[in-house]
Amino acid sequence: MTDLTDIATARARPTVDHPAHRDPNVLRWVAAYTTSMVGDTVFYLALSWAAVQNGSPAEAGIVTAVSAVPRALLMLGGGVIADRFGPRRVVIGSDAVRCVTVLAVAAVLFATDPGLWLLALLAVVFGAVDAVFMPAVGALPARITGKDQLARVQGMRGLAIRFAAVVGAPLGGLGVAVGGAAAAFAGAGLLIAVSVPLLVSVRMRELPADDASAARETTAWRDLVGGLRYVRRHRVLGPLMVAIALGDLGFVGPLNVGLTLLADERGWGASGMGWVLAGFGTGAGVAALLLTVRGRVPRAGCVAAGALVPGAAAIGVLPHAPGLPVAVGTALVVGLLTGLSGAMCGALLQTQSEPAYLGRVTAVGGIVSLGVAPLSMPLSAAAIGVWGTGPVFAISAAVCALGGVVALAAPGVRRAELPG
Repeated sequence: MTDLTDIATARARPTVDHPAHRDPNVLRWVAAYTTSMVGDTVFYLALSWAAVQNGSPAEAGIVTAVSAVPRALLMLGGGVIADRFGPRRVVIGSDAVRCVTVLAVAAVLFATDPGLWLLALLAVVFGAVDAVFMPAVGALPARITGKDQLARVQGMRGLAIRFAAVVGAPLGGLGVAVGGAAAAFAGAGLLIAVSVPLLVSVRMRELPADDASAARETTAWRDLVGGLRYVRRHRVLGPLMVAIALGDLGFVGPLNVGLTLLADERGWGASGMGWVLAGFGTGAGVAALLLTVRGRVPRAGCVAAGALVPGAAAIGVLPHAPGLPVAVGTALVVGLLTGLSGAMCGALLQTQSEPAYLGRVTAVGGIVSLGVAPLSMPLSAAAIGVWGTGPVFAISAAVCALGGVVALAAPGVRRAELPG
């Protein structure tokens, strides 16, 4: 159903068109999203540390992984909730729940040592709320800025994610060093708390009439089925989802567990692996910055698909780098090209979807990335144990490149453009 509160707000306070990176309304949303993502990073570091301190390595692994289960299972339902009740109120509500939950656990840990069961429960609750939070976050940009600015917002969101990854880990480590896991959880909760009033201050735009009518009242099940049908039949979104699935499936394994095994095999050590990851992060950050500054890249569909193919080739080259500096440079190329492809795919999802379906479209993309792609990690590790890093990286690169080929083969994707 249409979020009547949001529409009333938009009518009462007409929006003025500005470039997204100069729009105070968009910047408040970016600030809220950034602080929430930094809080997430601190939270997961604190969860890992607390689990290691309270159980065996295997038990700690289960605790840290258990949040992914409700997130993957419930995300499609989260997309329905975001579209039915409006993403603004869903984001604010879910962020508030995450804040209260984490702060409550921090208080319990300050008072006593409850063991692994509380950590496992926290991970499940956090994952379940994330299943609602993430689709709603994806549906918000179309309601806070013009369609011609959505690509720029996607770039700003990518920069926020990179910033959270760089800043969150040291903050979490500092919290653990100063006051243990309880202090780190408290820090995560406070960071998420900062995002709530910022989100409340963000103004919403009114949906166009044709989009609002698409959100007419039906049952939740019909909304879910209708969203899946909408994605499958869409000339851009359908093939783009397949391309994203293949790209992530070929990308996640090598750049996570595969890189760890490669660094050990080549004698680079943990510091060398860190430099390679820094190269990748830098490249991806440059791609996000490019989209933020330019706002629009011509022939967006071709760029999204075409950048994936050479990016995949660079993944295949990585295990054959003659030394660490070359590996870092190769990782930078991987990050730049796959980051550009990912940012363009995200921008196309935003601009090609009707706003009334954006929660469900974001949910489908999240299932692809968070449900399908992680399957490649244990498979990559097992395959490297049998065949070594070179062949497995080559296979992963071929799968990733296939995603680009699928997208290029779809006329709708090839012709897709971002709004001018």
